[in-house]
Formats: sequence, structure tokens, C-alpha cells
Amino acid sequence: MKCPYCHHPKTNVIDTSHDTRGGTRRRRVCENCNQRFTSYERPILATPLLVKQDGTREEFSREKLMAGIKIACTKRPVAAADIERIAGEVEAELQQLGRSEVSSKFVGDSVIEKLRALDEVAYIRYVTVYMNMDDLETIRKEIDRLRGNK
Repeated sequence: MKCPYCHHPKTNVIDTSHDTRGGTRRRRVCENCNQRFTSYERPILATPLLVKQDGTREEFSREKLMAGIKIACTKRPVAAADIERIAGEVEAELQQLGRSEVSSKFVGDSVIEKLRALDEVAYIRYVTVYMNMDDLETIRKEIDRLRGNK
């Protein structure tokens, strides 16, 4: 692997561990500049196409999913690791289905379920956009429903 500091092509692995998301974490040291850095490896498994509400199909994008979750979690006490974990769990769920196509609603519902357990404000932000809540009364009902579950 190329060193991210000096771009030397040779690095040595000094430690390897497996993370909880099914990937491998490697600590490396550059042979040239002796800088240390971490690399992550994760297998790329096939994910099904997402069938949107209008019938169009698009490939699953982990980056797009994470961007949506990050927006919902802006200025909330949610760790980047939690956002990464949610995206990984949703992606793993899609891969485990073993189908070639899945409704995009499956992804949205999965994120909603995970955000509800993580942070209520992020959950409301995500639900407001996802469920197209465009009036205060609908949002208020969802907040009341959420508060009633406590």
C-alpha cells in the first residue's frame, strides 16, 4: 500500500485486527518516512438495486445513505462511528436478503428504526424528510407518538 504521507510504494503491516463491521483494520508503517497510519479493508458484496417510489431503479450507495444520516444528525451528540455503524448494518441487511431488487422503502424504514433508538431529534429530522411531512400537525403527531412510547 502506498504511504499517504510521502507516497512511497512500500509499507509494512505492524498490527492486524478484525472490526465489528466485517472488515479488517491494519496498522502500517512506511519504509521510507516511518510515518504510521491505519487502513481498513472490507469486502465488497453485491447489493440489490433499489426500486424507488416512481419505479426507477438505482444502485445502492453507501455514501448517499451516510450523507442523509449525517444531515439528520447535524449538531447532535451522535458519533461518526454510530453513523458508520448504521450504514454498515443497513448495507449488510440488504446483502443478506439475497434479492436482485429491493424497495427503497426498506432502506428508509431500516434507517428510521436505527435512528429512533440512537437519537430522537435525528430520528424526527430524518422522518420529516423521508415521510414527506410538510405540515406542523403531522410532525407534532409523530413527536407525540414518539413521546408516548416512553
